[in-house]
Amino acid sequence: MQLSKNLVLAEVMRSETAKRKGISNMPTPEHIENFKKLAENVFQPIREHFGVPIHISSGYRSKALNAAVGGSSSSQHCNGEAIDIDMDGTSVTNAQIFNFIKDNLNFDQMIWEFGTDTNPDWVHVSYESTGKQRKQILKAIKKGGATSYVPYN
Repeated sequence: MQLSKNLVLAEVMRSETAKRKGISNMPTPEHIENFKKLAENVFQPIREHFGVPIHISSGYRSKALNAAVGGSSSSQHCNGEAIDIDMDGTSVTNAQIFNFIKDNLNFDQMIWEFGTDTNPDWVHVSYESTGKQRKQILKAIKKGGATSYVPYN
């Protein structure tokens, strides 16, 4: 099923953890509709701007899969409203993706996930299905072995 011109449902459902653990990762029809909004408003504009395939490292997570990967109980991944993008090994950096989204797109939340001051390990971005976008920008850091989220400057 196409979510946008360059994104199919299978890409946002793919999970090695779900395969290994035998966890169902099938989104509901409502979650699929949410992903279509995210695809049209965030994914597709990124794809068209950079003109290269965009690599999604995490998309939809069923509640069981989210628990298995240690995700937040309020994760937007579980509602079909978030993707993680990781462009390692391509001609586009994660920082370029982050800055393009920040400067050009409407989004709910974006997180510079760990990495260095010049490039995150991956970029988390969400699009709230009701259309009420917070444009919240955070940076994930490790403090004493735990993940903390601080405002991105």
